[in-house]
Amino acid sequence: MGDIKEQVQRFPASRIIDVAKALSGDLRLRILEALGEQSMSISQLAAKLGVAQPTITINIQLLEHAELVTSTLGANREKICSVTCRTILLELPTKLGEGLQKLEEIHMPIGMYSNSFVGPPCGMVNKEGAAIGCVDDPRVFYMPERTEAALLWFGGSGFVEYYFANPVPPGVVFDELQFCAELCSEAPGFHPEWPSDIVLFINDHRIGQLSSPADFGDRKGKLTSSKWSGGTEYGLLTTWRVTPEGSYVNEERQTDTTLSDLNLQYNKPIRIRIEVPEDAANCNGLNLFGSSFGDYPQDLVLSFFQIHDVHEEE
Repeated sequence: MGDIKEQVQRFPASRIIDVAKALSGDLRLRILEALGEQSMSISQLAAKLGVAQPTITINIQLLEHAELVTSTLGANREKICSVTCRTILLELPTKLGEGLQKLEEIHMPIGMYSNSFVGPPCGMVNKEGAAIGCVDDPRVFYMPERTEAALLWFGGSGFVEYYFANPVPPGVVFDELQFCAELCSEAPGFHPEWPSDIVLFINDHRIGQLSSPADFGDRKGKLTSSKWSGGTEYGLLTTWRVTPEGSYVNEERQTDTTLSDLNLQYNKPIRIRIEVPEDAANCNGLNLFGSSFGDYPQDLVLSFFQIHDVHEEE
């Protein structure tokens, strides 16, 4: 039997959501069952459960984030996974803000945008690399099948806009907002020198610009389907940050937009628009990657940091 670090693991109220999310998936429960008696590699789990290795990897990461599974590197540098405990104890929240995570995250599939404006060339494919609708037909961006998109793209100028819920209730504030996505320029096929200026707006406020240097297709994306032959393979994992002092892109300060400028309210959505503006110096479109395409197993992620209770007594 594999080593189990703790018989009982206690989780504070701030970790309840992490643990609940990890335990809410049938496959993740099956992974915990498989690891109940022995440690196993990713490939062994895939064979035992009859699931593709990338899918196992994504679900193992969720279990690791919740601290229900831990991993080490085996002799062949393959990930060896083990459960961390046999029993968990959850502490329920007792005051305002205590049940929220210090890192609150919302994950949004790339096809779940609420508004868009694109023109040809454009399109989207599912996780198997099969086209959704007709390539270069902007009407595809209004089809219900768009929710299955694993990669979407458009050339030239355009945008996709997403509505995120604000998970922070009245009386609780946070110190930093982050948005993370994998993306790159859009060229015919792919091109190693194809710059595009991709700008993020939150509630119509400009946060900052990623100047993508290329449409990357020089190698296969780590998660990209072998059936996909469209040229673009992976992107750049990019983080936009908004703080009380200003806004940043990958740690580089870009604008003076602050959290207070965004006028975030608990009962109104947070509108995030990813755009290549018409007046951009490099107006060369974008590719946007979902959790099963490119190099990174994640969808769009909006994160809230350092949440605390403003009414907490000193």
